[in-house]
Amino acid sequence: MVSSTRTAPAPRARRHRPFGWIGARVVALGRVAVLSAVASAGAVPLVSLLSVLRGLLSDGTRQITLHGPYHTWAMLGLVLLGLGVVRMRWVVRHTRRLVGKWCGVVIAEPYRPAPTGDPVSRWQRIGWLLSDPATWRDLLWTGLNAVGGFLLLLIPAGALLAFSFGYLLRAPSSGPPDESAPSAPPSDPSAPPLPAHSGRPLAGPIHSLLAADPVALCLALMLCGLLVAAALLAAPRLLTGYGHLAGRLLGPTREAQLAQRVDHLAATRSDTIDSGAAAMRRIERDLHDGAQARLVAMGMTLNSAEQLFESNPQAALALLTEARNSSVKALAELRDLVRGIHPPVLADRGLGDALRALALDLPLHAQVDGVLPARAPAAVESAAYFAVNELLANVSKHAGAARVWIDIGHTGEALRIGITDDGRGGADPTRGTGLRGLERRLATFDGVLAVSSPPGGPTIASLEIPCVLSSPKTSSS
Repeated sequence: MVSSTRTAPAPRARRHRPFGWIGARVVALGRVAVLSAVASAGAVPLVSLLSVLRGLLSDGTRQITLHGPYHTWAMLGLVLLGLGVVRMRWVVRHTRRLVGKWCGVVIAEPYRPAPTGDPVSRWQRIGWLLSDPATWRDLLWTGLNAVGGFLLLLIPAGALLAFSFGYLLRAPSSGPPDESAPSAPPSDPSAPPLPAHSGRPLAGPIHSLLAADPVALCLALMLCGLLVAAALLAAPRLLTGYGHLAGRLLGPTREAQLAQRVDHLAATRSDTIDSGAAAMRRIERDLHDGAQARLVAMGMTLNSAEQLFESNPQAALALLTEARNSSVKALAELRDLVRGIHPPVLADRGLGDALRALALDLPLHAQVDGVLPARAPAAVESAAYFAVNELLANVSKHAGAARVWIDIGHTGEALRIGITDDGRGGADPTRGTGLRGLERRLATFDGVLAVSSPPGGPTIASLEIPCVLSSPKTSSS
């Protein structure tokens, strides 16, 4: 466990607080500039679309034409539009990440699932892109974003160019004009000749103003300071407004969210049905190969003992002893089977004590920490118990660990369980079907599983299941 201590006293922290305030706004202003630059880079699809429209619509009659120079514009625009839509999604995805990181607004992707099949043709992919309403909302966002970003960049760039233009142009000479310099011939013979110039370029208006009036220089500097202060003050609000606007346009609509929810429920329902059928087959196989076989053998043994009871009592007694041992083993197997369906300790004492009982059977040292103030729903407890059971089995078989820690708690209306081991690490969640099966079973309850396993360890598995603790706890956990 990593702990941190505060070394600076409180008064010193308060003394440096203004610099932190200014620094935060400088960072916010820089982020606004970066977002504006990214927004300006997203104008390629708009230029492509305008090229297509220019090629397909004539200027006068606005009829579709595919001949002459408009045909060239149309072909060029179609090529750029195809490239621009793909690039637009890349820019929009990058914008979503920046908005989530800098503006604190997490935006989910609203796109429809990609077409499946092998292979997927280019035209199928283009049709999928153009038929998705999110593509056109991205195009609308790209237009608004590009215009806004261009305007935000134009204001400081224009001011900088204006001042630079004024300072680069020099003032004219204050001495008498150079008589040796040739004068330009007048266009009108009756007009007086123009005086010769000294050869220096004319001064810019801003430079002339500042050179002539020092008060104007002070006013200009004050104006620049006010502009910088206003930009620093407005930067956090600009970021917040940018995040909310991006969330409304780049996030999924209400209809898209409902459609995604329906698809998710359909997928989890199918997984639940498949998992239930697999569990029934496993129970049937365990009964057939275990307890059922022992009970059949015990019946045959009792039948043999009955036949030998009068002729050979000693042999009959040995058969009865064998039948009794078989009944004990069959009962133990039935208990194990019932424990695999729903452990009695889980039903009687709750998830905390069930995990402690599970930890006692591990071949390595296990420690369970955490308190649940009340009982979770039975289905959630069962799903969490068997998920932890499978994770601990993986630790025992593959991790090479000597210790394992289990943390259990309920915060933020969700049951959270963390499992940490000191093994070799290097577990890849994408390989195999064990962790994927756990993810599918937890997805039935909108639960998630996260695994972090760098080479050398430690391996940390965290599962979270949304639930509300209902009844008072009945365990000591």
